[in-house]
Amino acid sequence: MRGAAAQCYGPGLDPQADESGLMTINENEEIVARRVWFRLARLSSQGKAATAAKLAALDLSVPQCDVLTTLTEREGVSQQELAQRLYVTKGNISGLLDRLERLGLVERRATPGDRRQYAIALTDAGRAKAQAAIAIQLDIVARSVGRLPRESLERFEALIVQIRDHLREISADESARDDVSVVDAAE
Repeated sequence: MRGAAAQCYGPGLDPQADESGLMTINENEEIVARRVWFRLARLSSQGKAATAAKLAALDLSVPQCDVLTTLTEREGVSQQELAQRLYVTKGNISGLLDRLERLGLVERRATPGDRRQYAIALTDAGRAKAQAAIAIQLDIVARSVGRLPRESLERFEALIVQIRDHLREISADESARDDVSVVDAAE
């Protein structure tokens, strides 16, 4: 991996495939990369735990909050589209929507022309609960990452976007590999 492809990894980082096809980097860079990876994972867990503790006052779980706040951005989406936007399975979104519907926070509306598909919408109670959940999240943001200087946040965001893009590449590679396996099995 040379030239433009290597530039996205930064100076000194030029991953190479080992004999099994897995990517490796030099040992010194790997130690730092591994430490950053685990810190991000722990940070994510801490953020979810802090959010979950605050959302408990609203009788909401983090996944339920994700559904409600996502619907504030765009109502009338299908279950499938909502699952894709939240990176969850169709089965997971179905269970979440069942619970939120029982609580009177969302409703499934028939989609004209397709009796099998529903448009998901917030109820008035769901909209109010979503706004309260957003306020809680904004408080957590203000008291954590909001305390960092803007320039640091912008650099951090750029790095997170790069990591996200690399993870998407991994997912795309896995999907392509799975597609090839299915074709090979069929032949």
